[in-house]
Amino acid sequence: MKAHIHSLLEHALATLRDDGELALDSLPEIPIERSRRDGHGDFASPVALGLARVARRKPREIAERIAARLPASDLIAAVDIAGPGFINFTVAAQAYAAVIRRILVSGPRSEAAALGGGRRVQVEFVSANPTGPLHVGHGRGAAYGATLANILEAAGFDVQREYYVNDAGRQMHILALSVWLRYLERLGTAVAFPSNGYRGEYIHDIAAALERDVGADLAVDAETLMEGVPPDEPAGGDKEAHIDALTARARSLLGTQRYERAFALARDMGVDDIRSDLQEFGVVYDEWFSERTLVDAGDVEAVVNRLRERGHVYERDGALWFRSTEFGDEKDRVVVRENGESTYFASDIAYAANKFDRGFERAIYVWGADHHGYIARVKAAAEALGYAPQAVEILIVQFANLYRGGERAQMSTRSGEFVTLRELRNEVGADAARFFYVMRRCEQHLDFDLELAKSRSNDNPVYYVQYAHARIASVLRQCVERGMDSGVGPEAALDTLVEDEPLALMRELAKYSEVLATSAQALEPHQLATYLRGVATQLHGFYNAHMFLIDDDEVRGARLSLAVATQSVLADGLALLGVSAPESM
Repeated sequence: MKAHIHSLLEHALATLRDDGELALDSLPEIPIERSRRDGHGDFASPVALGLARVARRKPREIAERIAARLPASDLIAAVDIAGPGFINFTVAAQAYAAVIRRILVSGPRSEAAALGGGRRVQVEFVSANPTGPLHVGHGRGAAYGATLANILEAAGFDVQREYYVNDAGRQMHILALSVWLRYLERLGTAVAFPSNGYRGEYIHDIAAALERDVGADLAVDAETLMEGVPPDEPAGGDKEAHIDALTARARSLLGTQRYERAFALARDMGVDDIRSDLQEFGVVYDEWFSERTLVDAGDVEAVVNRLRERGHVYERDGALWFRSTEFGDEKDRVVVRENGESTYFASDIAYAANKFDRGFERAIYVWGADHHGYIARVKAAAEALGYAPQAVEILIVQFANLYRGGERAQMSTRSGEFVTLRELRNEVGADAARFFYVMRRCEQHLDFDLELAKSRSNDNPVYYVQYAHARIASVLRQCVERGMDSGVGPEAALDTLVEDEPLALMRELAKYSEVLATSAQALEPHQLATYLRGVATQLHGFYNAHMFLIDDDEVRGARLSLAVATQSVLADGLALLGVSAPESM
């Protein structure tokens, strides 16, 4: 409908220009927005306000002239001028009936796919270190990223979903060490476990798998292991120095090949557990990208050389620094340490370059709140390499706060005392978790109320929306059971639906493609969740005000056709959110 109103306004402005009533070198941008107040029509355009200075006329006078030159349209019931010069459009009921017919024939999102134009976009999300099970904080990033990718795809983008496996950093070596120490315990070697090692029960499970795989081949006695290792806290030592020394000692004693067996097993079991967990949550990736492939292929070294050739790095104190302040970052960043090892940030730069080298036009990162400080440096690096800075979009997802019995649950992957995504799914179900996670903007904090998520009441938003879908399915089953002809189809007498409730529902359904487009443009999945609640509200109002299974064939067919179109929109929207659309509840 926006496109139709736009064409009407464009025609009117072109006529005024050609007739010399408005001095315009070219037609202006024509903004159109949904009216926010009752009685102000369905859509409004402030185009006259923007023309006042150029045309040297009062905006209301311009608005009146534009309205007078609008071509007639059966889809517009009324045009009014409001305030200083807003042009308000009231859409005719038959226009909404046409939308319902289109939904019945072509599906609910037939108009949404024009936005993306097939442009290639990558959405990288979750990407948690495979050092332990995903917790409920990761779940929000998973739900957000997966839903965003779905919406972008629905809006016509060519989307790739990617998980970046951080398997080349210090934390992975601490994981391998933690597994190996638990493995030694299983063999009877008493070793004081480091205070900042990974302590979850899953470490014991991986250690047991390591023992089954290698037997006693990786055994070392405690005295040999601890030789030259500084003490752990709180015994007066530096706990970071202690665990780093332990890691170095393990690698030295085991040698590259034997250490790699422990490392690879810990990594692979961690990745497999995360992959399985996410699949059960309805999140499936096109690519699992290993950070180590960047290192092994020489991509990290190559991208540092690219920065050097462009004059964007310099040496100081034995390290190599990236001039990120020249691109808006608060300080320059180290890319190669004094010991010659590349930093984690250097891998980030190589990964960003790799994305664009694979042909993606936009790289969307979905990161947790603890990565906020990385935004400026990654965008700076992309710009320094010659990529458009606006092509790098980094979205920060605040972690969810889980409340059980009024008390906030604490989470820590190091201590092992965390609530996993798997536990949340088992308690409230994947549907409730997926819906609750995307009900707020990603940058807003989310308090996840377990009791509400499990309730079967209208206060539970996912239940409320799913029940609307199931209610329609129930009516259709009853229609069959009574031997009635539903009369559902585009030929139904939808123009007879003139009461307030069906008209309100049709207006809501007509917004669907627009909501998909605006959600995709703003990268805001919560808009879709909010919209579906609105559709459910209108459906319940329609259902409560009007009987569907009545003797009048024409009215029955019209009402059921509207219900089926509603069901189609609800099912499609829920699918984009990763939520099921049940036939009964």
